Amino acid sequence: MSFMTTMKRKAVLGAAAMGVALATLVPAQAEEITVTHWGVLMYGAPYAVAMEKGYYKEQGLDITGVLTSKGGGTTMRNVMAAPMPYGEVALSAAVAAINQGLDVKIIHTGVRTAGEILWVTKPDSPVKTAKDLDGKKVAFTSPKSVTDMLLTMVKDKHGITVDGVSAGGVGGGLTMLEQGAVAAAPVMDPIWARVQNKYRMVFAVETELPTMVQTVGVTTSDFAAKNGDKLKKLIEARRKGVDFVYANPEETAKIMTKYYDIDEAVALQALKNLATIKYWSAGDFEYDGMNNLIKGLQIIGEVKGEVDWSKHADAAFLK
Repeated sequence: MSFMTTMKRKAVLGAAAMGVALATLVPAQAEEITVTHWGVLMYGAPYAVAMEKGYYKEQGLDITGVLTSKGGGTTMRNVMAAPMPYGEVALSAAVAAINQGLDVKIIHTGVRTAGEILWVTKPDSPVKTAKDLDGKKVAFTSPKSVTDMLLTMVKDKHGITVDGVSAGGVGGGLTMLEQGAVAAAPVMDPIWARVQNKYRMVFAVETELPTMVQTVGVTTSDFAAKNGDKLKKLIEARRKGVDFVYANPEETAKIMTKYYDIDEAVALQALKNLATIKYWSAGDFEYDGMNNLIKGLQIIGEVKGEVDWSKHADAAFLK
């Protein structure tokens, strides 16, 4: 073998080796996930932790940001249209999309309870319990909303008559309460953590109604069929985030200030409030809680009939 041939062969082998080395150093492609009410409500705390603590990178994923919306069908449409169609949305929005014939696959539980939602009144109000709301005006956020559903269920439970008033949001309800236009208004964390010294609780959904799953992780059947390993990694990173939130509320509160427009003290109080009701699920399906939400949606006319979870929920990606 000639000197030149030998040198050429070494050059080719060296280039090949360098190519392999460079291939192993290429970082994972930067991607975004979708989380309903990100940066506002507490659904997203485990995702903030997973990004900050490097849990996605441990799984070989580069999650650089979060797409979001004010919830409902908008968040569901964001998931379906995203380059990576995975996210956490309201279970009610996922079911609505399924009923519209969209290709939605539910792959894990997100927030396992609506127990953080409560109705409050002013400290000097004579209203002490849900039964005391009989015959009074009570705020909910908007027609066909979760708060509309929950108020209807509590009213039916106690056999009372309530004049429900759409306030247009939590802030609107509290304004109406301050002005004396309603006897009680809904609130939830982290807003409750900010104002709980100003108002008195009338009732909490946690003690009035059965557990109802609020949010779920979703994707499309096509993405699930082609990206099963990636979905397992996404769910595992979130699960580690959930474990961290429960075990380290003080550090979680600090992390949340980087991703949310929230004071550390408010974040910490909200985290403590939600830990008492086991707010975040590690991912496992809770079919009773899912069915309880469906019953509520049936009451307000948002769903007709039962949902066959065997067709629309897939636990294959849960470790």
